[in-house]
Amino acid sequence: MRLSYKLSDAIHILAYIEILKQHDLSSKSIAASIGSNASVVRNLMLDLRSANLLTTHQGIAAPELAKSPDDISIYDVYCAINMTHNLLNIDPKTNPNCLVGGHIQDTLNQFYGDIETAAYEQMKKISLANVIQDILK
Repeated sequence: MRLSYKLSDAIHILAYIEILKQHDLSSKSIAASIGSNASVVRNLMLDLRSANLLTTHQGIAAPELAKSPDDISIYDVYCAINMTHNLLNIDPKTNPNCLVGGHIQDTLNQFYGDIETAAYEQMKKISLANVIQDILK
């Protein structure tokens, strides 16, 4: 299974822009911090800009947060980056003729929904400011 680092990278970008606002904010510089390539950074920045979390100016490497770090939650970032999967996933290939295989999907779907709802609520409580404060301590 392939893991997605989009949320982590998007939070990294926002924290980098806020913490190092007096430094080089080019996508190349940010990509070096993430350990990625500049096109990944630019694509995530487009998503963040579309969600009104980031402002950018064509031809100028001077992105800025569109809101205070206190007003940007991890959930806001999660919603901005177009995650195409749930936090938890259920194997769709179970045997419907088996007692467990025939019922596990519906059972886990219910429980996983509850877990994801709780996770989203927790994500709403954690701000970018919290992340930045922890990085700087």
